[in-house]
Amino acid sequence: MMRLLVILLSFLTIPIIHAQTLDSVIAPLASKSLLLDITVINQSNLVVVGERGHILLSTDGVQWQQAQVPVQVTLTAVYFTDEDNGWAVGHDATILSSKDGGLSWQVQQHLPQVEKPLLDVLFLDKDNGIAIGSYGLFYRTNDGGEHWAIEHHNELLYPEDQTYLAELKLQDEEAYLDVQSSILPHFNRVVADGRTLYLAGEMGLIAKSNDFGVSWEKLDEIYPGSFYDINRTQEGNLLVVGLRGHIFRSLRNGTPWQAIDSDVTGLLSAIVLSDDQRIFILGNNGILLESRDDGATFTKHLQKDGKALIAGVWYENKIIAVSDVGIKTINLTK
Repeated sequence: MMRLLVILLSFLTIPIIHAQTLDSVIAPLASKSLLLDITVINQSNLVVVGERGHILLSTDGVQWQQAQVPVQVTLTAVYFTDEDNGWAVGHDATILSSKDGGLSWQVQQHLPQVEKPLLDVLFLDKDNGIAIGSYGLFYRTNDGGEHWAIEHHNELLYPEDQTYLAELKLQDEEAYLDVQSSILPHFNRVVADGRTLYLAGEMGLIAKSNDFGVSWEKLDEIYPGSFYDINRTQEGNLLVVGLRGHIFRSLRNGTPWQAIDSDVTGLLSAIVLSDDQRIFILGNNGILLESRDDGATFTKHLQKDGKALIAGVWYENKIIAVSDVGIKTINLTK
């Protein structure tokens, strides 16, 4: 039975901070720089984010236009609810928003004093969203990002850490606040599966929520290392990937998990689902794995340049991926 402790919420509104931000530089080689996430809007328009505040747009996956962006911090993730409304997050707890399909961006939050990166962002609709990151960084908005409130989800700690925090709060409020900001694991990825959210993170963290992240239930620990992506396959099973080539597959919504042989030892960073029932997993050292049996087995297609494939989307019968050397197009015929 799910056991949820009271979530420590701070309802203080986080102010929009524009100080110390600089517009990103329009760079001719931006499409070949370190890029960290990619999304496709309505199966047509592509949006990519990466280092130095770079955001790139494309309508064909070949020609890329760099957007004007009001920050130079590294951007780690991007998400659109529809063809107009999107958000990007990154270092310094930065959150940007766009209302024109990514052509222009505005700062909703920029907090250099936080000194932590946000690593993913997800919206239920154009008003309700969450942004997650390192050391349990977690922000929520219910007004499209005009205001963001921080949350501390201590139910995702080990029981002994929960007890320690509760005791520390009674003894030393200042020490409690300091520990609270660093004791939670990194939250690497959050995905929506209907009304359920799944969270993947550091120290083997896998959790689910049925109330858009207000409360979380940890799933059984299956591996002590970090996970970087989780998704439901085309046939309805769960797949999670992480460090040292680890892949786990669940036929029953998170329990039990079956270890899948990847035949690689590099970090696995992203799961890409095709529209022809194939599953691809991207990773470091040019790792590209393909499954044609819903994730039960995988075949290796190692990329010759050995560069990390960080994230990707299925677009017009091919993979458009981002890497530490920019945008890569990968054709794998069936």
